[in-house]
Amino acid sequence: TTTSRHRPAAAWPAACLSVAFLVVCLAAVPDSRADPPQRAPWDPIAAAYLYGAFALSLEPVDWTGIADRFATTSAVFAHNADRSVYDRLGAASAFAGVDFAAAIQAAVAARDAAGFRVTSTRAVATAIRHRLIRAGARPGEVGKARRETRRARALFAAFADHLREADPEGSRRLGLAWLELATAAADRDAMRAHRRFAPAAAVVADYLVERFEARTPDVARRAAPWLPPDAQIGEQDPLPRLVLNAEERGIDEADLFFVAYGDMLFDSPEIFGEPARSLGLACSSCHNRSEANRGFYLPGLSRRRGGVDIDGGLFNPRANDHRFDPLDIPSLRGIRFTAPYGRDGRFASLRAFVRNVIVNEFAGSEPTPLMLDAMIAYLNEFDFLPAPFLYRDGRLNARASAAAKRGERLFHRPSPGMGGLSCASCHLPTANFLDGRRHDIGSGDPSSAHARDSAFDTPTLLGIAHTAPYFHDGSLETLAEVVDWFNARFGLGLDAGGKADLTAYLKAVGTGADPYETFDDQNTRFRLAFDELSVFLSTLDTLIPARDAFHAQLLIRTAVRELRAEAQAMSNVRRMELAGALAGRIEAIGAAIAAGDWDAAARLRAAYRTAEREHAAEMY
Repeated sequence: TTTSRHRPAAAWPAACLSVAFLVVCLAAVPDSRADPPQRAPWDPIAAAYLYGAFALSLEPVDWTGIADRFATTSAVFAHNADRSVYDRLGAASAFAGVDFAAAIQAAVAARDAAGFRVTSTRAVATAIRHRLIRAGARPGEVGKARRETRRARALFAAFADHLREADPEGSRRLGLAWLELATAAADRDAMRAHRRFAPAAAVVADYLVERFEARTPDVARRAAPWLPPDAQIGEQDPLPRLVLNAEERGIDEADLFFVAYGDMLFDSPEIFGEPARSLGLACSSCHNRSEANRGFYLPGLSRRRGGVDIDGGLFNPRANDHRFDPLDIPSLRGIRFTAPYGRDGRFASLRAFVRNVIVNEFAGSEPTPLMLDAMIAYLNEFDFLPAPFLYRDGRLNARASAAAKRGERLFHRPSPGMGGLSCASCHLPTANFLDGRRHDIGSGDPSSAHARDSAFDTPTLLGIAHTAPYFHDGSLETLAEVVDWFNARFGLGLDAGGKADLTAYLKAVGTGADPYETFDDQNTRFRLAFDELSVFLSTLDTLIPARDAFHAQLLIRTAVRELRAEAQAMSNVRRMELAGALAGRIEAIGAAIAAGDWDAAARLRAAYRTAEREHAAEMY
């Protein structure tokens, strides 16, 4: 699935959907769903198992992460902080006469991937069967039977995606069995409950024994890439407002071919290699509508939300730097003013930076010159949010508070601890609060005592009220913490009042007007996506006459997948079928191009424009 300027939840892997939804509706869940139901917390054993399967795909394998997930009692991993996953496997171990915890620990210690897969798979399967036996032993005791059945079903979520992919017919049968189990567990008539529960439990148990416990188990891993439990690459709420310079000047983006095509590329997983493409990751996954995605989180690659270790080996093992060094995702607002690029400023040009992201970070094919030209044209349109408390020269205006104005004086005050410089020496108010240079302020982690490798690019202060956390690694949560850090690091001598004033100043500088989109019954998220899709497709009016099959097909693949995914979030549910029909029209254009029939492609494009205009009012 792809994304529009907002990230649809359809881009989430199925492993991140509701446990109950996955299991009870196993055979009926569509691959794309724009607004998934709120799931209950993952069962700790299932979550640890699925994280282990994911961690084995990292290069190098995240053995430390696997060990932590199984051994910790932290609520960050286990959801319930009273017992580790190893402890939770105790009942299954006693039931089977196998010390699963010891076997898994031994495999992790030996870094034995095959041993870990086999042992952990058997442990989960056995734990499910044990829960079902406990549930079946309480016919008519509705509370206890339902509780044990729910726990068994939650554990089964560890296998659900694998089975749906590897054995669709088996998944369907098991889905029906789980429905019967849920119904039987709620039956207060003991004899009737037993008659219904036992056969359904046997269907599940026999399947688990045959597939996951007898002989070498059919290890629950998927052919397609996927993300572990608790991963978050999806929709943001509230949705950031995008400010494009051309639109502020009254120019329609659809009249700017390079900008419109670059917009499409920015939202397209098609430009990346595997596994990013199959996971639905695009530039906008991290930089949604030019703003940083503060909720982005990949277990094993993120230390906290809003940060990720791109060169950690998952997306491109060849680019693995063998360091766990997740960086805070930066905002791209005003990016044409913020060179050099990269947190450490290693790229002088935006073009070199974009190419590196596509080819090296996400293993994509070499982008064509047109693709790079288009992406740069689009990125160069990103503007800062209007700053309501600033004059054009960066000074505070009359709307700013008295505290902020006192803080402005502190911001410009030279400090002996800074070598006679001030905050404004690097964050120049007249230059968008930038100096275009790199500085080592002591916030990094140098490779040695004498290394000079912890200098970072000076970030702008515009918009920072909306981009917490702060610093290159997101280590400071609030602007008040930033002020505290600088006060201590450079001996600024600020008392509590001074720190509050400087914080007020930073908030005033960093506040943007109307930072988020607002929606109503007609102006919906889908409507925003549909209008943007129209902009994307406008580039066919240039590509078809140019007979540019490569770039036209890239666009069509992106547009079709996006429209089908986004349509599931329509408020006007009666017109979902129409959205599907429009996607079919786009596919027909692609088929004509593939056949080399450019005249037919032009006619189909014209027909699509007509249909789009006729039905635009219904697409919300």
